[in-house]
Order: sequence, then structure tokens, then C-alpha cells
Amino acid sequence: MGNVPDPTDSLSALPSTAARVMAFISILIGGLAGGLIGYSLVDVQCDGDCGLPLGLGILTGSVLSAGGTAIVSVLVLRALGEWREMADRSSR
Repeated sequence: MGNVPDPTDSLSALPSTAARVMAFISILIGGLAGGLIGYSLVDVQCDGDCGLPLGLGILTGSVLSAGGTAIVSVLVLRALGEWREMADRSSR
């Protein structure tokens, strides 16, 4: 039969719920910050009727910033999973 692992020891690369919630909140905050930066950049440069350019600045800033924050969040969550896996291996 050999060495059978204990079924109660569940190995998962899935990060904790708290870590995933914090990553989601950080993506939202990053998108908000990017939207504010996009708005400010257009607001400084535009005179007169600037509704469409302001909207595009907000959209572009939000999407780019939230996308970058999401990439960093995924990398951090993967690193957390790897660290947990290495800690599990060393504790055995």
C-alpha cells in the first residue's frame, strides 16, 4: 500500500478568502485612483465643453489602473500559494 496521505490534509493553491477579498478591494481602489488621475489629466488640458474627453479620461485611467492592479494582485496571490506550499512541505 505504501504511504497514503491523510484525506484531512487538503493541499490547495487557493488563497484564503481574506486574501482574495483584499485583492478585490485593492483592484477597486486602483481603478478609482486611475479614474481620478485620468479625470485630472483631461481637466487640466481641456477648455470649454469637455464632457466626452473627461469621460474617456476616466474610463481609460480606470481600466488601465485596475488592470495593472489586477496583474499585481494575481502575482501576489500566486506567490502566497507557493509560500504556503513550501511551508507545508517543510513541516512534513
